[in-house]
Amino acid sequence: MKRGDNMPRFLGRNALYEVTRDLTLAAQGKLKADTVIKGGLVVNVFTKEILPADVAIYKGRIVLVGNADHTIGPNTKVIDASGFYLTPGLLDGHMHVESSMVTVTQFARAVLPCGTTTIFMDPHEIANVLGLRGVKLMVDEGKNLPLKVFATMPSCVPSAPGFEDAGAIITPREIAEAMKWDEIIGLGEMMNFPGVLAGDENVHEMLKITMQSGKVVTGHYSIPETEVGLQAYAASGVASCHEGTRKEDALARMRLGMYNKMREGSAWQDIKATIKSLTETFVDDRRALLVTDDTHPHTILTVGHMNHVVKRAIEEGMNPVSAIQMATINTAECFRVSHEIGAIAPGRCADILFLKDLANFTPEVVMTDGNIVAQKGKLTVTLEAPQYPDWALNSVRIKRELSANDFEVKYTGPESQVTVRVIQVVEARVNTFHKTAILKVHDQRINADPSQDVAKVAVVERHGGPGTMGIGFVGGFGLKRGAVASTVAHDSHNLLIMGTNDADMAFAGNVLRKCGGGMVAVCDGKVLALVELPIAGLMSDKPVEEVDAHVKALDEAWRELGCTMTSPFMTMALLSLPVIPELRITNRGLVDTLNFKFVDLIV
Repeated sequence: MKRGDNMPRFLGRNALYEVTRDLTLAAQGKLKADTVIKGGLVVNVFTKEILPADVAIYKGRIVLVGNADHTIGPNTKVIDASGFYLTPGLLDGHMHVESSMVTVTQFARAVLPCGTTTIFMDPHEIANVLGLRGVKLMVDEGKNLPLKVFATMPSCVPSAPGFEDAGAIITPREIAEAMKWDEIIGLGEMMNFPGVLAGDENVHEMLKITMQSGKVVTGHYSIPETEVGLQAYAASGVASCHEGTRKEDALARMRLGMYNKMREGSAWQDIKATIKSLTETFVDDRRALLVTDDTHPHTILTVGHMNHVVKRAIEEGMNPVSAIQMATINTAECFRVSHEIGAIAPGRCADILFLKDLANFTPEVVMTDGNIVAQKGKLTVTLEAPQYPDWALNSVRIKRELSANDFEVKYTGPESQVTVRVIQVVEARVNTFHKTAILKVHDQRINADPSQDVAKVAVVERHGGPGTMGIGFVGGFGLKRGAVASTVAHDSHNLLIMGTNDADMAFAGNVLRKCGGGMVAVCDGKVLALVELPIAGLMSDKPVEEVDAHVKALDEAWRELGCTMTSPFMTMALLSLPVIPELRITNRGLVDTLNFKFVDLIV
């Protein structure tokens, strides 16, 4: 097999084909093992057995599982694992590092102690801001970490062409370039499933390029229809999907031979429903994966990462060994790397977790490539923080300072009150509703009305493009005063501002313009809380604990402004996503996302 034909070089480590001779000799004891783990109970994810066995390791790879006495030499490190279960390190088969608000390095520092040893990230968010070079920035950062970082190349940038302006456009040309990179494992979630079904030439060219590269196409089919559309989607070569939220969705995908990714993150918690496709039917679980999709700092610090997802599956009735399979070997097979990772077996990288209790799933020791990297929830190795280029730190490129006048909604008609369209949000729901409200006209201007829970919302193009701004109204946040702003605004991540008055809205936007992006809450011209995210306006290079503290302060500031919603910034960040029903706003204006057309603010 040539390098690049189906399987890339293994992330800067020794590829299996480079060390076959040494591994063979070490398994026989002709070369002595670097490390031998003795006395543990090995979870075999191939046969669903738990067996007492030693594990011998050489050059970061497992060479033998069984009696390893003959592999021990004078320099071999022997680890006593008596009383421990040994499982493969956990693999997250679909996630966005940017959602954690920290860099790849800081993310690795946070999740390695949780037992996550490999991620398959979709750097979709940074691609919308910085394009191909942003993807490369994250991929390069992941090369030399103890966390294995694979990436899928984002496929839908922008998510809704013609309705918004992102910082980049990803075409088949960029896809072809990325597929040459060793760290790119496949194509990122193909959200444009209507384009797949309609036979869009650009979309199918992306699928073709990916498959010609011998890599995997990952999916995103977000509607409940499964009889024809899902089958057509699967027929195109899409191998997996994480958007199923019901038992029926999960079953339909697995029955078609797709890998169904069961999601449990900070916002989307689907396992309670989707795991029933296995616990209530007893169908084969080898096409089921566990993933996080999006996890925020507080989630990682309080409940964990992939260890929490495994635990949730077990809590919902899944056999512990099956749940472990769904976060290890199943994921490795989905991405065609099961000969490298995902199991405690000869030839595989020695990514191993030591646990006292499989059901509780709290790793006591975490090993990657034969080295202990975390113990008792703490990282035991030092990760060097990279330097970030100026172009990644100066991504809020708004040509001039914003003023209150920019946010005026003018009306020159004779009426003293008008009916306006309102984006109505509901807590913990992704969808918005297309509502209306009657607002008073003062001095030929229409203002927000906190008494009706109607705030003003604006999206400002911030990527150095046309500089356009869309303005509308939003209900459901309960703001009584002040304003909030964010450069985390899916999917194009323009500057999103919401407030009760124009002066505070301009002030909030200018704060983020000056600091390079993030999230802020202000009132009467004063900053109440600020989360600085200077890297692409999406991430911080500070530790996850520090970012979490700032996010907590922001949450409290929202409450000072009158909002009682849990994690309101997450709901706010979706106001600009023009691919989810019913009404959204982009830098180009209000979008009716049921009929995919722009609509006027005033009815």
